[in-house]
Amino acid sequence: QGVDKFYVYDNESTDGTKQILEPYIKQGIVEYIDWPGYRRQLAAYDDCLKRHRFDTRWIAFIDLDEFIVPIKDASIPDFLKRFEQFPAVEINWLIYGSGGNKAKSSEPVMKRFRFHSQPDHYLNRHVKSIVNPRMVYTMIGCHEVARIKGKAADSHGNPITKNFRQRTPQQDVIRINHYAVRSLEEFREKQMRGRASGTQTSVPMEYFNQYDLNDIEEPAPNTEQKQ
Repeated sequence: QGVDKFYVYDNESTDGTKQILEPYIKQGIVEYIDWPGYRRQLAAYDDCLKRHRFDTRWIAFIDLDEFIVPIKDASIPDFLKRFEQFPAVEINWLIYGSGGNKAKSSEPVMKRFRFHSQPDHYLNRHVKSIVNPRMVYTMIGCHEVARIKGKAADSHGNPITKNFRQRTPQQDVIRINHYAVRSLEEFREKQMRGRASGTQTSVPMEYFNQYDLNDIEEPAPNTEQKQ
């Protein structure tokens, strides 16, 4: 998608993350940061801003279950060319459900889960931010950023005047595919880990029921339409 570098903050994972990433670390594509401790998500964001405020043009603050998908542009950098004057761009979620999958699989996430929510579902009002690190102070929670000057923009290029919870979701230009639950087995593992923000030591089953949204099936990749 045109991304040059990934800053991966590893909060005590046990799935061989560093070993898997080692070839990309050696190539300079990934910068791996061991980041132990409790409630360290926002501290990781601030550390990334501090380290890369002057050597990175844009930084997207997203989780590993989120994938930025440009719709109107060939790449993420092409999309960002229209936002040079803004300190940040806020991009809406599109939540993907389990699709009835019970067990974990090694198949890529975006191929495994093709059922998503209605685009206007209220949970899709949530955003994640791509920021110009020289024009912001710090992240406000996981979604918004405190700016030094100027307003953030929505994905249509409009200056933001309302909190994301009060806005209609936009997914026609760019979106973030959010695989919040994945399979039931993977959700059970998520339950045991708790929330990265530290707000919950275990994730309740109600979270699965809330985010397991499978209203629309997207076309399988690389399939031609029937004439």
